[in-house]
Amino acid sequence: METYSILFILALLLSLIIQLWLSNRQSKAILLHRNTVPKAFAEHITLEQHQKAADYSTAKLAINKIELLFGAALLLAWTLGGGLELIDTFFRAQAYSDIVTGLAVIFGIMFISAIIDLPFTLYRTFKIEQRFGFNRMTAVRFIKDMLMQTTLTLVLAVPLVAGILWLMQDASPFWWVYVWAVLLGFGLLISWIFPTFIAPLFNKFMPLENKELLERITTLMTRCGFASNGIFVMDGSKRSSHGNAYFTGLGKNKRIVFFDTLLETLDANEVEAVLAHELGHFKHHHVRKGLILNAAITLVGLAILAWLIKQEAFYHVLGVSHASTYMALILFSMVMPLFSIYLQPVMSFLSRKHEFEADDFAAEQSKPEILIKALVKLYRDNANTLTPDHLYSAFHDSHPPAPVRVAHLSAKIS
Repeated sequence: METYSILFILALLLSLIIQLWLSNRQSKAILLHRNTVPKAFAEHITLEQHQKAADYSTAKLAINKIELLFGAALLLAWTLGGGLELIDTFFRAQAYSDIVTGLAVIFGIMFISAIIDLPFTLYRTFKIEQRFGFNRMTAVRFIKDMLMQTTLTLVLAVPLVAGILWLMQDASPFWWVYVWAVLLGFGLLISWIFPTFIAPLFNKFMPLENKELLERITTLMTRCGFASNGIFVMDGSKRSSHGNAYFTGLGKNKRIVFFDTLLETLDANEVEAVLAHELGHFKHHHVRKGLILNAAITLVGLAILAWLIKQEAFYHVLGVSHASTYMALILFSMVMPLFSIYLQPVMSFLSRKHEFEADDFAAEQSKPEILIKALVKLYRDNANTLTPDHLYSAFHDSHPPAPVRVAHLSAKIS
């Protein structure tokens, strides 16, 4: 076996070991505190609710561990096991053009991967979510969603991938800059059209009818300098009982969305506090900062791909005998997560920093104790663990752990 193949296997094993180690730490931390509600939450969350959250979290961790092991085996099967080589050989034998062959190989692999992943998705939805009372998805709706998502992916992704492959085949040494510009433009376009064209394909969005709440929200938005294209309630309850709120879109196409399940849980003061948190992200330009950071990471990634695409060993080491632009793209997308995983704690840290800033803004616009009440209700109703492992959380969590977040806000109560 070539030296680089051994390095690939070692990178895969190291990534797998780190993730399994962190998952085990998380499971132990949750189980260790399963029978005691943390003091900060004892008045609002019962022991039964706390134990439900612990069991829900450990159930998800268990299936995640299986999926990690299966994913590692599948990656080896695709690469050193000859899976990619087999599919590539089949479609190249059809004598299509390079771009059509590339599209066939890429979407063929995506289709096979989706089929392989389907049992995990079904288990999460109809076993774990069902067991803990969160799932409201029917089999018919699941199939409709899957067909709609597949159709939407093909409509949007086929032209995009075809354009990328065409640019990659260009003789220009700076094709990766052009691809970066296309991806950036495509991402902005999707962000702009998502609220009005894509999201309504899956959910109904009704204008907020509660006049008192609408007036309070409008006043808050005016005070924060946030202009939106409307305040809507989404029928999230037809798929899940989990609650959430978010704002989406760009420019004048921004809109605020509340899950109907959230409005059933929180009172007007708490809804206003949650919205103030979301507006804090807007006020601190977190969306813009996130776009810039992701754009920079994408540009660096494409620059690396531009170098790898010329290296014959890159293909051979990963079990592919015929070098091509589309195969370089596939191999890069499969292998890079083994190395980009080490950026995850940094990205999580930045995300948690933004969450603290948004909480601080919400505490100024509302009252910290009101936001705490809202968060505790959401933690309770969504069965979020209250006792995460600090290393697991630092690596994976985009939001501060519940105890840390509540303590941060409690310090602001005068």
